Amino acid sequence: MVKMRLKLAPVLLAFLAWSAPPVHAAEPPSEASKSAAKKQDRSGKSRKGKASYYGEKFHGKKMADGTPMDPNSNVAASKTLPLGTRAKVTNLENGKSDVVEIRDRGPYVEGRIVDVTPRTAEKLDIKKDGVAPVEVTPIEVPPADAKRAK
Repeated sequence: MVKMRLKLAPVLLAFLAWSAPPVHAAEPPSEASKSAAKKQDRSGKSRKGKASYYGEKFHGKKMADGTPMDPNSNVAASKTLPLGTRAKVTNLENGKSDVVEIRDRGPYVEGRIVDVTPRTAEKLDIKKDGVAPVEVTPIEVPPADAKRAK
């Protein structure tokens, strides 16, 4: 009986290691985020594209600035606007708008320029379709040498 347990122990340990969720240490910035940092748009020019909104799986997840994503906040994600930028997002189908603060990176879907929270999506009336054409107009862009608050 003891010999059988000793033979099964390595098999059990291997199974547990294989089936356990991976544990990640703090990862270095990805190539995509490094690329986004190099392409930051500080011009203040408006951009048109599509907006989508954060799904439930992102609620509470850490954003690029280190804070958890609050679905009831006015935060947003942009690939090109610097973190800390305040911008007006206007739904081009109905003229509804809201001011957001860029605190995350993304969206990483072709043609989309901003991800907003469900709260902002409600205000813009894009929750039903999930995606809408928008114009993103920077209001306040932090200086290049500004430190990000965490």
